[in-house]
Amino acid sequence: MSDPHIVSSFDDELKYLIRRVSEMGGIAERMGGDAIAALVNSDAGMAQRVISEDIVLDEAERDINERSILVIAKRQPMAHDLREIMGSIRIAADLERVGDLAKNIAKRVVAVEGSGQPKKLVRGLEHLAELALTQLKEVLDAYSTRSTAMASSVRQRDEEIDAMYTSLFRELLTYMMEDPRNISACTHLLFCAKNIERIGDHATNIAETVYYMATGAQLLGERPKVDETPSVTAAGK
Repeated sequence: MSDPHIVSSFDDELKYLIRRVSEMGGIAERMGGDAIAALVNSDAGMAQRVISEDIVLDEAERDINERSILVIAKRQPMAHDLREIMGSIRIAADLERVGDLAKNIAKRVVAVEGSGQPKKLVRGLEHLAELALTQLKEVLDAYSTRSTAMASSVRQRDEEIDAMYTSLFRELLTYMMEDPRNISACTHLLFCAKNIERIGDHATNIAETVYYMATGAQLLGERPKVDETPSVTAAGK
């Protein structure tokens, strides 16, 4: 935050937004980790808890949006303060989407239960999730410290998630072509992999917002993207 304002209640309102965004970040991060754990361990109970937690994020986003509108109306903020408020709205929207993606993964748990997914694919899914959730954790740290260096690093590493997603996509496609009995389970895992990759994209969105909040400038250059799934075929085809 910038220097204290003459009206202390203005500072309190900005601090409230920061606290609520941080709370949302913690919930979204936990939901993502629990959704993957539920999928890997076929834990329907944990999956249901993830699904039920999504409403908490939805309510938090609405609260942040309503509070932000009130602050803008009352205080008519300028420059840095306005960036703080608009940044809170944008980050809250990204975190709400992360929650939706975690819920989507949790919903697949029952569908793939007992399908005997190949361990190699499950490990690949876990590794992809580890990368995406690490990105989310680091960008939330960047938000709390307003670290432009960390925000830039998170944005740059998004291509690692894309590359791993492309590799996993190819493997899943190969398993489906080798044995039609794998199609149902692998299709669900494909959706899970895409949801995880999208969590990484939202972490990158947050990184760009954090950088803008701290500097008032946009990160230069095109966002690194190496998702090649549109042109992927099964191995050996």
